[in-house]
Amino acid sequence: MTTPNAIEVCGLRYTYPDGTEALSGITLRVRPGERVALLGPNGAGKTTLVLHLNGLLEGDGGSVEIAGVPIAKNTVREIRRLVGVVFQDPDDQLFMATVRQDVAFGPANYGLKGHDLEHRVEDALEVVGMRGAADRAPHHLSVGERRRVALATVLAMEPDVLVLDEPSANLDPEGRERLAGTLRGLDQTIVMVTHDLPYALEVCDRALIMNAGRIVADGPIERILADRALLVANRLSLPKGFDPALARRVEGAAE
Repeated sequence: MTTPNAIEVCGLRYTYPDGTEALSGITLRVRPGERVALLGPNGAGKTTLVLHLNGLLEGDGGSVEIAGVPIAKNTVREIRRLVGVVFQDPDDQLFMATVRQDVAFGPANYGLKGHDLEHRVEDALEVVGMRGAADRAPHHLSVGERRRVALATVLAMEPDVLVLDEPSANLDPEGRERLAGTLRGLDQTIVMVTHDLPYALEVCDRALIMNAGRIVADGPIERILADRALLVANRLSLPKGFDPALARRVEGAAE
């Protein structure tokens, strides 16, 4: 039996109430375990697209499937377990008195209890390197630590797909690298929305560029980032002197 794609989007269209067409017939397939960077200028439709991946928005046309499950009113609860979203601001996800309570909230809401819930929480915190902070108050943690706890709250749901919104924002170099290492070690399919092109290269192997509600480029991330004309045409830029091919070789040697 053929394994379904992690994400299958066919002809997806969405128009906002003010008449702005945000998605113009998006078709996208992501295989299980892929790590995909979703790039593009502000207003390209990136956020609108990812909000369709867990049923927060409903398209005007087309379809979305996650791990073979079509998104529909009667599947939204299952879809939101399958797709975990990590927001740019971790404070949007952390609202309990302790880290442990925050990480337990989602699985407990889906009926997990007792030792099973405890193990789920401990395992998620272990993956992100925050097990020692389980009984601390989230607001006492650094931005990088809070972002890793926010990731743990999602991993505790054991999703198939992770969607990350600007995961490197406001992180210091150590925080960036620790989070990147965690993300590279995960088995889940990852979709990363980011303007940080070097960070996208560090974590992802494939890149999509969106502009004006359409996917205008799709391919290996090193090739996409090496196309300076493509980046300029879509209002994207790399740091001066940054060479994607050299950066990838250095990263490979470090690993």
